[in-house]
Amino acid sequence: QVQLVESGGGLVQAGGSLRLSCAASGRTFGAYAMGWFRQAPGKEREFAAAINWTGSSTYYADSVKGRFTISRDNAKKTVYLQMNNLQPEDTATYYCAASTHFAAAYQQAYDYWGQGTQVTVSS
Repeated sequence: QVQLVESGGGLVQAGGSLRLSCAASGRTFGAYAMGWFRQAPGKEREFAAAINWTGSSTYYADSVKGRFTISRDNAKKTVYLQMNNLQPEDTATYYCAASTHFAAAYQQAYDYWGQGTQVTVSS
């Protein structure tokens, strides 16, 4: 069992930056690949970024590539999402998720989800 708690969301102006964190409970954090997803009001949840068990491989949605960076610290049981050059279209609730597979964008493969943290980007 893994419990995930996101933090770091907030209100930022366009062009600004935020760093999201997702802290995991349990002793087997290193056994899970991690992903970040987001859901804007009235829209379906979509993939943003994923990272494998060791952090040696990452994958990004085209919409965030070059602006967002996913990383992890297995000793701290935490995964991060550094978001730069934020735009109003990045406004969404951001969720982290854990999977025993490096599933990248395939949401159904993720076994555990956090409650989400809100990111609002003003123009």
